[in-house]
Amino acid sequence: MSPLLEAEQAVLGAVLLDPGQLRQLGWLTPEHFHRPVHQALFAAVRKLHADRHPASTAESAVPLSWVTDAVAEAGLHVRGLSASYAHSLASACPRPGHAPVYGRMVLEGAIHRSITAHAIRLHQAARADALQGDVEGALRCADVLRDVLNDLARRWGTEPRPVDPGAPPAPGSAAAPPPGWAKAAEEERVLLGVLAERPKGMDEVVGWLRPDDFADPARGEVYRCLDALHHRGEPIDRITLLWEAQRRGLLADGTLSSDQLAALCGGVGPGSAEWLGEQVLRSSVTRTAAASARSIRALAEDEALAPGRLINHALHALGPLNEVRTRWQSANGHPPPTPPAPSPNGPPPARVHAARARSAPRPVSPPVSRPGVAPSPAAVRPPSRGHS
Repeated sequence: MSPLLEAEQAVLGAVLLDPGQLRQLGWLTPEHFHRPVHQALFAAVRKLHADRHPASTAESAVPLSWVTDAVAEAGLHVRGLSASYAHSLASACPRPGHAPVYGRMVLEGAIHRSITAHAIRLHQAARADALQGDVEGALRCADVLRDVLNDLARRWGTEPRPVDPGAPPAPGSAAAPPPGWAKAAEEERVLLGVLAERPKGMDEVVGWLRPDDFADPARGEVYRCLDALHHRGEPIDRITLLWEAQRRGLLADGTLSSDQLAALCGGVGPGSAEWLGEQVLRSSVTRTAAASARSIRALAEDEALAPGRLINHALHALGPLNEVRTRWQSANGHPPPTPPAPSPNGPPPARVHAARARSAPRPVSPPVSRPGVAPSPAAVRPPSRGHS
């Protein structure tokens, strides 16, 4: 049995033995449980507790109706739950007073699962957009993922902020070629030819197109050479472009050849540098979204990574997508959205409560009787005064 499954059973066993533990688990929701039967049972006990079930205010033994009513309520939403399984959950809980710690383990597993699922959706949306010549699906999924990360940070009790993980996580498998890569490569080639033959086109794209937007690093270096010549105000033609490439060592290290540059500077028909640049930038958006999704998924699948670090590393992995998205909006005449201002009063109370619920020391709770069993006389006998 996995530690996560044992933690889920322990949380449920704790609230079945001691309904008062639910007051310390307000930051935990049924969706954080992995098994559907556990989700239904936790939702049931929360509903009964909110409806002020007699067990929620019992000061002595927990009545047996607490378990039977919880099973009946959960049985309305899931099949296969029996009273015997509920009693086995109570037996699986070592200490009901440790419920906040068990809940923290459940939330930690939910954070990893949730981030993994949203990273997969982002990757699928990016590949679909690449086929359709669009970016909106990937950008919407990126927004959803960012909101999920911020919500998980609030529940975990940490401040969401991008943190560089250092060495990038190793992806589980080699990335497949992006859809439409042949078309994107042709658009890059034609754009460079247009810019080399008609340098005035640089004015249309230089404000938002970057060398890293090219899928082929060699073509990106050609654009870098064009950008440098344009920035210095020097003429652009086949000879000056070849000279700039040589000055940057691109010919010596084999990145480019004189024949490749000559082919770019000749035989190019009419074309709009701005339109072609937008196509290159659109491909860069979907390619960057897919790369961010792969990095975030690799982070989320590392079970040894603590949730706070996972959330902040995932926010950092979205950084390149945020940057290329801003330039895409600039190229299309849409100003980037204004980020929300930080709260002057510090972290939200819900986040502070979540953190305290997990880390604050708890008084030792008295032994809790099993449902339907009255406490023994020894359990309520006052301590002897005859010993010092």
